[in-house]
Amino acid sequence: MSPLVLARATLDDQVTAVLDGVLEDSIARASVYGPRFVLLWREIARSVRGGKRFRSGLVLGAHAGLGGHHPEAAVAVAGAFEVLHTAFLVHDDLIDGDSMRRGEPNLGETMRGDATDDGLGISGSQRWSAASAVLGGDLALALAHRLVAGVDAPAGIRRALLDLLDETMLVSAAGELLDTACGLGLDVPTMEESIRVAESKTAMYSFRAPLRAGAVLGGADAATLAELDDHGRLLGRAFQQVDDLLGVFAPEAETGKSNVSDLREGKRTPLILHAARMPVWDELVGDLGRHDLDERTAARMRRALAASAAPALVERAVTDDLDEVMARLALGSLPAGLAQVVSEISDRIRTALDMVSGHIEEARCQAG
Repeated sequence: MSPLVLARATLDDQVTAVLDGVLEDSIARASVYGPRFVLLWREIARSVRGGKRFRSGLVLGAHAGLGGHHPEAAVAVAGAFEVLHTAFLVHDDLIDGDSMRRGEPNLGETMRGDATDDGLGISGSQRWSAASAVLGGDLALALAHRLVAGVDAPAGIRRALLDLLDETMLVSAAGELLDTACGLGLDVPTMEESIRVAESKTAMYSFRAPLRAGAVLGGADAATLAELDDHGRLLGRAFQQVDDLLGVFAPEAETGKSNVSDLREGKRTPLILHAARMPVWDELVGDLGRHDLDERTAARMRRALAASAAPALVERAVTDDLDEVMARLALGSLPAGLAQVVSEISDRIRTALDMVSGHIEEARCQAG
């Protein structure tokens, strides 16, 4: 059994137990401040518990791949990355104006509905929703830091983990700000800048940081950490570009999120930047970024994009990154246990790419 699978099989229940413990403790402490604060913490807990545990799996897998020297600390740090992920999602939904997450009302929407049920008007309920999302995300960030700061590990390892968490916050926030600026038209990104957003916003906290955290706990040397970091960068930007394709071409029932949202926000993803240089742009530019973009118009845009060469260029970029990862692994760039973990991640991204390629082909057939 591979380190990643073994780690998840043996330690995932412990991650759940750690998360349940700190979340229930927070809910209990919140009760002093009234039922609305309790509801906010319950929504934070629901958001944390609803994830696929991908990032915690990377922490545990990288740690196990190097021998698993600090299992209790690895479990706590794995839990911290799940909470960090929740914090970023809550804030991201607020920034993007989204009300759904994983096929259900998100934290902000639940809080808005509660306020509406209590008689607050539309404007007030929206302000309450926004305030709840800001505070809920902030509380989750604080909880992630608390989990890392309390790990039972040597002081040098704990300091390295806290430094990594700080760097992750810095890089991810920079990527989110750049992404928002481009979506609003404040900046017009080049292809290189769009890829940098993927590397900053997604690759850092979803791949590079959790892999590095597990490797730090596993006692990896500086050269191994640097090489693993580069693999995380390649995997993360490949993943983000696949996710961008899913956000346009995959049905909401499959992904749990809207396939109109990115078009409505006018996100300048590599897919859109490629399309902007092609004849298909004339069919997109008038509706891209429209806040009132309807499903029918989005479906037409989707078919037009599928019929163009833009998706294939994105798919090729993803394949090139994954091929580079595998070529470097074949040269022995990482210890065998870590290499197995990285290889499995690459395989999962390829599987997702194959899935979205099927949806693109379906939309292309509808267009033709």
